[in-house]
This record gives sequence, C-alpha cells and structure tokens, in this order.
Amino acid sequence: MPGSLSAVLDSLEADHDYLLDGGVFTPDLISTWVDWKRANEVDPVRLRPTPHEFAMYYDC
Repeated sequence: MPGSLSAVLDSLEADHDYLLDGGVFTPDLISTWVDWKRANEVDPVRLRPTPHEFAMYYDC
C-alpha cells in the first residue's frame, strides 16, 4: 500500500488499465488528473519546510 499521495500517483501511472475498461476513463483524463494533483497538492507541500524543519533550521 502506498504511503504518500506521490506514491499513489506513481502507482496509478504505472497501472491504470482497469480504469480504461469500458471507456470509463480515457488515458488523457488520467494523465491530466495526475499532473494536476502533483502540481496543486504534492509539490506545494514538498517545496515548503515542515513546522519541525522550520524550528530546527530557521528558529533563532
């Protein structure tokens, strides 16, 4: 079981054929959704320090 949203998105990119069966989703929709999740949810968290990191490195 993936331990983070980033790992979930990696798994979804690697194995999403079951979502394409019956034309429920298109490859473009899945790719667009994964890209959006990375840009709007994964990257903003990944690019900022956690409160603990802030206290360790920036709190004088």
